[in-house]
Amino acid sequence: MRLLHTMLRVGDLKASIDFYTNIMGMDLLRQKDHPDGKFTLAFLGYGKESENTVLELTHNWDTDSYDLGTAYGHIAIEVDDVYEACERIRAGGGKVVREAGPMKHGSTVLAFVEDPDGYKIELLGAK
Repeated sequence: MRLLHTMLRVGDLKASIDFYTNIMGMDLLRQKDHPDGKFTLAFLGYGKESENTVLELTHNWDTDSYDLGTAYGHIAIEVDDVYEACERIRAGGGKVVREAGPMKHGSTVLAFVEDPDGYKIELLGAK
């Protein structure tokens, strides 16, 4: 078995693709409209789908926003330097919601950013 992708529903597909490609450094791997179902799927990631877990963005054409609920936690992304990543994300217009620093009750350096829909992304330094 292999984990293939995580799916997020997004209200503004263009803004989300812009965030994940230009700010988070992912590549848009493929995108397809499904007119009969009135939705678009976009797959993004840091490498080929055949070798990496990717992110699927689903845009339902008749929905502008979603209630994120209380069960969702976050996506985690490994970065070389958490402090530098926060500065780069902020400089690109991204929103840092927890500055880089050691986790509470531990020594792991982490930070949190939000995508345009408010989904949390944890940044963790390479081990």
